[in-house]
Amino acid sequence: MLKPEQRLQLMNSCAIKLKMSATLELTEALISCRSVTPADGGCQELIARRLQAIGFHTENVISGPESFQVTNLWAIKKGAAGDQGEVLMFAGHTDVVPAGPLEKWTNDPFTPTIRDGMLYGRGAADMKTSLAAFVVATEEFVITHQNHKGSVAFLITSDEEGPANDGTVIMCERLQKQGQRLDYCVIGEPTSVDQLGDMIKNGRRGSLSGKLRVKGIQAHIAYPHLGKNPIHISAPAIQALVETEWDKGNQYFQPTSFQISNIHAGTGANNVIPGELGIDFNFRFSTESKPEELRGRLESILTAAGVEFEIDWVLGGSPFITGDGALAGALRKAIKAETKVDTKLSTTGGTSDGRFIAKICKEVVEFGPLNATSHKIDECVIVDDVVPLKNIFRKTLEQLIA
Repeated sequence: MLKPEQRLQLMNSCAIKLKMSATLELTEALISCRSVTPADGGCQELIARRLQAIGFHTENVISGPESFQVTNLWAIKKGAAGDQGEVLMFAGHTDVVPAGPLEKWTNDPFTPTIRDGMLYGRGAADMKTSLAAFVVATEEFVITHQNHKGSVAFLITSDEEGPANDGTVIMCERLQKQGQRLDYCVIGEPTSVDQLGDMIKNGRRGSLSGKLRVKGIQAHIAYPHLGKNPIHISAPAIQALVETEWDKGNQYFQPTSFQISNIHAGTGANNVIPGELGIDFNFRFSTESKPEELRGRLESILTAAGVEFEIDWVLGGSPFITGDGALAGALRKAIKAETKVDTKLSTTGGTSDGRFIAKICKEVVEFGPLNATSHKIDECVIVDDVVPLKNIFRKTLEQLIA
């Protein structure tokens, strides 16, 4: 027999589900799918069935090696204006990061659980609530605007939390080859900070990483004249790199930052001068800097300091910016109408699949629930934010393509 407090919790949970059935239940269904990168866990099939029921054409694209197969979904419903009408695309990912130690979760991470007004489960914040809100908002929009002029599209991948080599990037290349028009894209990343709607990402900084190897000469530490210590040689150059102003940023971006993430050298013995020093570093750069410029300036600093080196460079993504255009304006208006919150535009944070989509779409923004618990133990969203999130997406559709 249930204790009084357990009965009250169950009653509250049932009342919430009745009140928010469509979006909340779909969110719970998606959380229940065990979709750790690159697995989709059946999420896209569930989404595709819902979209097919309201007239969407859907395609599944499987990519990647057998050891890391990625599932991608493309879906579109053309509006009355056909190819001449504007296209608004919802984009996101069904894959989630690993749950981590299961014993540290209050409940099983793939068993959606409502407790104290919060919905818990891996992917609740990043980003299965947004996916559910996309779908239900689209269902409501299509039913109430049967002759909508513009088109609605979905691009969903299971390779965002992983290497991101076989997901959105290849789908964008595919769409570009097909000549698919894209005017607006909303990515469901969790962007809110303190309350739903307080932040939209209208761009992202670029990411340029390097693995630096500084060459020295190994020797006995008692005979330093016979060796060449790469740590000592590099110290002035490291200081110069840390103190360099790479750019001043602009109205949308913070100044470009340089950060060292790892330094390693030596054999483990305390009497050996190391023969090589390894340094891992990263630039998060604004539109005021280009990757080739950053590479050139860094290498010039090392050369001027007399450092003998090699660098392996990896460009993780270029910066993109949408500005306060029609899409950001429509989304801000929808947020204000639904939540009374004034929205801040931001380009902070890490990279996202927006770096790929921005190459083929005129305006790209990211918006979703609170980001506070993304990737954490007991990841969750506020239950009372689920329906307002859906309503914001529907109102955005109504403003742009109805």
